[in-house]
Amino acid sequence: MQRYLTDRKRAVGLGSGRAGTEHHWKMMVSSMAIVVAAPVFFILFALGYQLPYAEATAYFGHPAVAITLAVTMVIIIRHVMNEAIEAAEDYVHGTAGQLTIVGITWASYLLMIVGLFALARMAI
Repeated sequence: MQRYLTDRKRAVGLGSGRAGTEHHWKMMVSSMAIVVAAPVFFILFALGYQLPYAEATAYFGHPAVAITLAVTMVIIIRHVMNEAIEAAEDYVHGTAGQLTIVGITWASYLLMIVGLFALARMAI
């Protein structure tokens, strides 16, 4: 059976042009969030890093500090996860590619859970 669709009609709504643009904008938005949040994260972390245990626990347990660190950590990990998945989609194909994406996703969420648990543990 012969198809009477042009290349353009086959490509409308599909392919790398649409997905790539959407991914690009998501990465631009998360990059802008990181530009603002990362310096705050590092400053807050540096201020509590050298404190004795009891003071550090109280410092990192403060709601403003804990929430800022948690949100920044999740934003950065999700950004890196999305970029790593994009790289895996581009360079690793077939079953290995799918397993790589699953591994990246699991590792990223595990890292988020561990980080959030550590912050929650200090806050309680």
